[in-house]
Amino acid sequence: MFKFLSLCLLLSFQLSALAQNTISGAGSSAAAPLYAKWADAYNKKTKIGMAYQPVGSSAGIKQIRAKAVDFAGSDVAMSVADLKRDDLIQFPSAISGVVPVVNLPGIATGKLKLTGELLADIFSRKISQWNDPAIAALNPDLKLPKKTIEVIVRQEGSGTTYNFTDYLSKVNADWQNQYGKNFTIKWHAELTQVKGSSGVSAAVKSTPYAISFIDYNYVLQDNLDYVTLKNREGRFVLPSAAAFAASMNNSGWKSNGRFEEMLTDKLGANSWPIAMGTFVILQKTATNAEKSIAVLKFFTWSFMNGDHLVRTVDMVRLPDSIQARIFKEMTTVTDASGKPLQWMNFP
Repeated sequence: MFKFLSLCLLLSFQLSALAQNTISGAGSSAAAPLYAKWADAYNKKTKIGMAYQPVGSSAGIKQIRAKAVDFAGSDVAMSVADLKRDDLIQFPSAISGVVPVVNLPGIATGKLKLTGELLADIFSRKISQWNDPAIAALNPDLKLPKKTIEVIVRQEGSGTTYNFTDYLSKVNADWQNQYGKNFTIKWHAELTQVKGSSGVSAAVKSTPYAISFIDYNYVLQDNLDYVTLKNREGRFVLPSAAAFAASMNNSGWKSNGRFEEMLTDKLGANSWPIAMGTFVILQKTATNAEKSIAVLKFFTWSFMNGDHLVRTVDMVRLPDSIQARIFKEMTTVTDASGKPLQWMNFP
């Protein structure tokens, strides 16, 4: 890292004696494994703990708006207008991806090929059988079962759902017109709705002939079977940290530091079609200055010292240009009187 690290090296990470010993957060379940890793390492260094609730992006945003937590996690960037209205700031913490997962007895993981158009037809129930001619035409070497597709979706507001439906809206006009993109969707009545990424994982594993979508780290953690997905360049790709990074590298994130842009359906031969960023949201005018300082110091420490931990949960570290912008966003947090928080110590 360059300028960002140079500035951040000036920080003091010892919290004031007035600060409490636990940072509270809620939101993205995709980000929970990363925050757990960072929190454990940070606690060993500072004795500061973290209580994070993986309740979904939508619920996390509601909690930070209500000032019920010190920060929220979301897999979708809030709009500039919403941030201004709610007096919040946001910055990304890492890159991940949404992955269609299946339970197809007799078919090895990664062997089933799908397209975004087919996914939209499956999740809208236009296609309801695994041996449908459209799926069979894409998979002539597979013996597809003559079975009903059991579709499992998220019940509560979820950033994973937002990114998944954003992708489907980009590649299927009928989906865009009927469902659109959102944290919650009025799913077809025949779909099974479950709560949380862990609920999706358990339901897929226990339901033969199921399909769903989930964050990549759960795919690896719970050993779920995934599909090969056709990207915008017409290439069939497998989900991986490298494929998520390829999507980011073909976006405004890399070219000009813009992290509000969705990472779905990006150009690039190796790009995964449903890449996503995960974000931290906190109060711009701190209700509790000491707690806001604690959050800022925690994430700064994590960016400086936690790149290797990002890799261990199969997410992608942020490029230096994004980290430099994050530091700039952090410096806009103020106390109730409008004075910038003093969370840096200079020698």
